[in-house]
Amino acid sequence: MFTGLVEAIGRVRSARKIGSEMDLEVDLSSSDERDVIGASIALAGVCCTVVRRTGTTALFRLSAETLDRTWLGSARPGTELNVERALRVGDPLGGHLVQGHVDGRGEIIAPIDPRGGGELGVRIPSGLTNYCVEKGSIGIDGVSLTIAKIAGDEVTIAVIPHTAEVTTLGRRKRGDTVHIEVDVLAKYVEKQVAGFRRD
Repeated sequence: MFTGLVEAIGRVRSARKIGSEMDLEVDLSSSDERDVIGASIALAGVCCTVVRRTGTTALFRLSAETLDRTWLGSARPGTELNVERALRVGDPLGGHLVQGHVDGRGEIIAPIDPRGGGELGVRIPSGLTNYCVEKGSIGIDGVSLTIAKIAGDEVTIAVIPHTAEVTTLGRRKRGDTVHIEVDVLAKYVEKQVAGFRRD
């Protein structure tokens, strides 16, 4: 479980295909006692498992399912990734509950200034719009954000300068692909009320 509050920007050191899977080596930019083998770390909002660690660098094995649902399969040396370590009991929940399970891939349609922030526009898969509400939460590349506006399959988020600087969102360009995770609470509510619907 994560909160969507990015701790650092990591950088891919190597990406090597292993059959239908991939070994992704990432410099996490800092070390932490939680960076043990078997630990969960969110990379651009994708929950990944550490299989080897050397200093600040960790190796992750990405499954075919992960490569199919995310853009991590196109990562190359130098690719930057938002990094967040798993939430510990007692840690403050400053963002919202984020699982690191990507629901779909979105597209940047209105980028922001890398230092000043601004209104970030993202086109999301139409099947996910039901889970989006104004002032509700959404995860974009692992960043917990609040939806300001919704128009069709496009959401707008007001990104403050701090968030633009300390995450990869300020570096995203028009047309870039991003990971989308909608609020899991909305999905649970939908499932529960489905039984009360009338045909």
